[in-house]
Amino acid sequence: MRRLPSVIAVTPLHRPLPRLACLLALAFAPVLQAAAPVALEREVNTFIGSKDDGNTFPGASAPFGLIQVSPIGEHYAGWRYDDPKIRGFGHSFLSGAGCWEQGGQVSVLPVTGSIGKGGDFDTDDAKSFDHKRYAASYTHDGEIGQAGYYNVRLTSYGGIDAEATARTRAAAERYTFPADAGTGHVLVNVGQANERHSVIGSVIDVVGDRAVEGKLVTKSFCGGHQYTTWFRIEFDRPFKAFGTWGEEGGLAGARHRMEGEQKPSGAWLSFDVGKDGKRAVTAVSAISHVDAEGARNNLRSEGMQGGKLLGFEQMRTRSQQQWRRELATTRVQGGTSDDRTVFYSALYHALLQPLTGSDADGRYRGYDDAIHRADGWTYYEYFSLWDTYRAQNQWLALTRPSVARDIGRSLLAINEQGGWLPRWGYANFETNIMTGDPVTPFLVDLWRFGALAGREGEAYTALRRNAFEQPPLNSRHAGRSGNPGYVENGYVAYDRAFPSKGMDVDPHHGGSATLEYALADCALAQMADGLGHADDAATLRTRGGNWHKVWDPQVRDEETGMSGFPRPRMDDGKWYVPSDGHYSPRSHHGFHEGTAWQYQWLAQQDMPGLVQAMHGREQAGKRLDAFFAYDALVQSPLTAARKEWVVGPYSYYNQYRYNPNNEPDLHAPWMYTLIGQPWKTATVVRAAQQLFTNAPNGVTGNDDLGTMSAWYLFSAIGLYPAVPGSGQFLLHTPRFAKVEVDLGTGRTLTVAAAGADGRRLQYVQGVQVDGQDHTPVWLDWARLQQGGRIAFALGTDAPTTGWGTRAEALPHSFCATPGAVLE
Repeated sequence: MRRLPSVIAVTPLHRPLPRLACLLALAFAPVLQAAAPVALEREVNTFIGSKDDGNTFPGASAPFGLIQVSPIGEHYAGWRYDDPKIRGFGHSFLSGAGCWEQGGQVSVLPVTGSIGKGGDFDTDDAKSFDHKRYAASYTHDGEIGQAGYYNVRLTSYGGIDAEATARTRAAAERYTFPADAGTGHVLVNVGQANERHSVIGSVIDVVGDRAVEGKLVTKSFCGGHQYTTWFRIEFDRPFKAFGTWGEEGGLAGARHRMEGEQKPSGAWLSFDVGKDGKRAVTAVSAISHVDAEGARNNLRSEGMQGGKLLGFEQMRTRSQQQWRRELATTRVQGGTSDDRTVFYSALYHALLQPLTGSDADGRYRGYDDAIHRADGWTYYEYFSLWDTYRAQNQWLALTRPSVARDIGRSLLAINEQGGWLPRWGYANFETNIMTGDPVTPFLVDLWRFGALAGREGEAYTALRRNAFEQPPLNSRHAGRSGNPGYVENGYVAYDRAFPSKGMDVDPHHGGSATLEYALADCALAQMADGLGHADDAATLRTRGGNWHKVWDPQVRDEETGMSGFPRPRMDDGKWYVPSDGHYSPRSHHGFHEGTAWQYQWLAQQDMPGLVQAMHGREQAGKRLDAFFAYDALVQSPLTAARKEWVVGPYSYYNQYRYNPNNEPDLHAPWMYTLIGQPWKTATVVRAAQQLFTNAPNGVTGNDDLGTMSAWYLFSAIGLYPAVPGSGQFLLHTPRFAKVEVDLGTGRTLTVAAAGADGRRLQYVQGVQVDGQDHTPVWLDWARLQQGGRIAFALGTDAPTTGWGTRAEALPHSFCATPGAVLE
């Protein structure tokens, strides 16, 4: 696909490195540092992931921003790159989520034409104010999507240029009307949001001659709970006319409107855009999940200075300066211009969430629906834990320790105020979306990385209760809904008729829930051990082997002839048997968004036991080869992944290959490393990286609040946290010649790999850490956080008996099956 016109080219970081022979001395030689780029925010292409259900949004946001401004189209997540029209610019979005009903509140669109009886916007016809009807055509020509800035030309209404920028709690839009317009209108629609985001009720008020404010209640997420968004929008000059609309039509001069569920509701503001050549109207906006004063205060704090609104360019400068600082904490050398754009766009997407939940005055709305205050820290919300525990959480802990500390504190506040730890926390309520126990590996990793310092006891108490108990029936939280049977029998029974508090519940996916619980138990066992809870550690360590309880050695995959796979059990302990009498490991039964083929690798906490169950290391390797179509990857490393692996973003079932679109097997490429075949990890990772491109479809599957992007960052740098709770980062072939990562503590980690080339298969010949040979295939957190230099020697020959292949080079499995060995 052609390079997007929205990406502004910058001067390359340096001239291409010469190709070097794979001699250790040359490979470990320092790489000369290049000058830092001036405008890293322009290296970001916000359109990446906005097609093929990547579900990112192209508009403006600050890092971890409370407010975002982005176009709304007909796609359920808000926007798809090829949507035919823009219905408005919403002010709340998630990046990459897969559920419908998400965001787009307070939809604003600039228009021209007449508003009145019989006009272009007929006040006698409420349908005139339906954003599906008045939506504007637009062009991608000249469209700009950078970190902190968005610009698009609306071709309807005589041609209007729409721009957006955003700080953490306030945003700005600038609408430049055509020269002959005379009058320009701004429609503020609070009765409609994203395509499937239902507005339950709304209030809007026109305040004076420069502002509108109000609130709307929406129902989210995947059929979840109702919550309220308050907003305020102030304009840089007075409007000359105004009115509101509702289900009976529009009324000029009206200042107030209140409507019910799915009813038209909004206001129009009319400006003289022909006088004195002032064609542009700037709107500064803010939202709050606390109350109306929260929105007003957020606007005053970040959208004003000295009692006056900041100009659009002032807001844009501050927004993009913030992004420049954030992006400059990771510096890459090598690769092409597209490579760097993909990398920095992934970094951008990984830093969009969780979202800031506390207002400028520190107040936030807790899970008890009461107002609390974060004094001296930031309260975060929107936690897609089933996704983010696998990569994005570790990226933030590694590079943004202060953010990670506040994330941990936020989760503990949710536990205290809501009565339980969350699974998928949306705004100030638990959705119970997804299955397993993701909060445990998430928080245990934060403990391992030091982000829970001073709160270890509180965190452990909450996690222990979560692991051994179950929320009461009247709690909104489901917790480990399979715990009664799991604690007693070691597995979650498969029961599709089990009552659910949301769209998902663990017994509906008993096989995968058991595997997720066991992984979480092993992670928590390490925390218990570290905090001196010996009895708990022993119990949880044993439970970390519960994956055995759903492993049926008799299951055979007919096409490959391989035997032994996970399989769900019933309440009575018997294996589940489908109605045709034949259980296939490629079927949908008992596994959430995957099959037994994908989930068989979710036992990385017990590599000796898993290898033994797969009939030894050689057979485990052959199984991985079949899973990844390894021979095809070697033959066509630049194209085979898309051909052999990729199916639809929601095609989870009847598959036996690696699914790069979804989370359950994200760690699977490193299973090769954990059995002593690291060169095969390098092949698979290099092939997978080809799915990340500088194009709207350049993210594989939903980006899931930065998870896929964080996976790419780790894959490109040469580190991956494959085993939750262990603090171990597995080493593999980097994509760039040099990457410097600031660790947020004044220390910097440098990863050097002379001659690294993302379009060739390359293998690790040796590793040095601070100039000393390093034979293990991993570095633990205690060493990594010190910073320093990791140098890889790369070559094109697979070292089948070289670095990382000996048993002593492999990490120890904390929950290894007694007596099992890697052989």
